[in-house]
Amino acid sequence: MASISATLPPTLLLTQRKSNLTSIQKLPFSLIREKRNHGIALMVKATRESSESSSTDLNVVSSIQNVWDKSEDRLGLIGLSFAAIVALWASLNLITTIDKLPVISTGFELVGILFSTWFTYRYLLFKPDREELSQIVKKSVADILGQ
Repeated sequence: MASISATLPPTLLLTQRKSNLTSIQKLPFSLIREKRNHGIALMVKATRESSESSSTDLNVVSSIQNVWDKSEDRLGLIGLSFAAIVALWASLNLITTIDKLPVISTGFELVGILFSTWFTYRYLLFKPDREELSQIVKKSVADILGQ
């Protein structure tokens, strides 16, 4: 557990009405009076509450643990993950090598610009075409998910 201690000057709390102090005491921190310097120490204790980022991290970790626990062929799973890492490394090196070639990289950029222009004109410019694209995407997602 984490705790934070802070000393507040007494003038801040003396100017408030007593009803505010009672509402403060309902919160998850406590006021402790110190006799030495006539101040009030504020002690706050952190409680464990799951946030979305930590819960998604835990979901990913728990799903990987479930796959590992349910797998009967763990050696094959290790080999598959190693092959995926090698394939990622090789594809990144291939892309870097192609990018260094002056004619091919320029040609790929030209093809990308032309395809993006065609896609924008074909599917994004007019409303009926956007609806058609939406139907195509929904059908593809349904086919992938098996619905």
